[in-house]
Amino acid sequence: MPTSRLEAFSDGVLAIIITIMVLELKIPHGPTAHDLLAAAPGLLTYLLSFVYIGIYWNNHHHLFQLVSTVNGAVLWANLHLLFWLSLLPFTTAWMDDERLAPLPTAVYGVDLLLCAIAWYVLQQVIFRAEGAGSRLRRVVGTDLKGKLSPLLYVLGIAAAAWQTWISIVLYTVVALAWLVPDRRFERAIAAAADSSDGDGSDR
Repeated sequence: MPTSRLEAFSDGVLAIIITIMVLELKIPHGPTAHDLLAAAPGLLTYLLSFVYIGIYWNNHHHLFQLVSTVNGAVLWANLHLLFWLSLLPFTTAWMDDERLAPLPTAVYGVDLLLCAIAWYVLQQVIFRAEGAGSRLRRVVGTDLKGKLSPLLYVLGIAAAAWQTWISIVLYTVVALAWLVPDRRFERAIAAAADSSDGDGSDR
C-alpha cells in the first residue's frame, strides 16, 4: 500500500491542529504595550506547541520517505499519534487560560509524553510490518533522543507540582533538541534517491 494517502491525511490533520491553536489565541484587550505583555504567555505557549507540531510534521515526513510497507496496523498507529497531537490545542489553551497553573501544565506534559509514546509505537509497528530488512530500523538505530525525551517529559510533569516554570523549561529543552535536523534520515533518503537514479540509468 503506498504511503501517499496516509501522508496527505496526516498533513491535513496537522494543518487543522495549527489552525485551531491560532484561533484559540487571545487578542490583547487594549492598544498598549502592557496589554500586549499581558497576552505574552498565550503567545509563548502557542509558539511552543507550534514548534512541537512542526517537529512532528517534519519527522513524519522524513519517516515515511523511508517506509516501504503500510498496512492496517500502521494506519491505526498513525491515527493513534494524530489523536494525541489533536489534543494539543486543548491542553495548550487550558494551560494558557489558567496562567501555567500546576494541573494544566502537568496535563500538557502528559499529552506531550503520550505523543512521544505514540511516535515510538508507530515506529515499532512499521518495523514489524517491514521485517528484519527495514531501512527505517537501520536508520533509527539506538535513537538516544527518542529515549531521553519521555524521561524529560516525566520530570516536567512532576516539576509542575513544585514550579511550573521548570516544567516549561524541560518541555522547551526537548523541543530544542528535536529542532536539530536528524542527518541520519537525510543521508538515508539521499542514498535511496541516488540508488533509484542509478537503477533508472542502468535501464
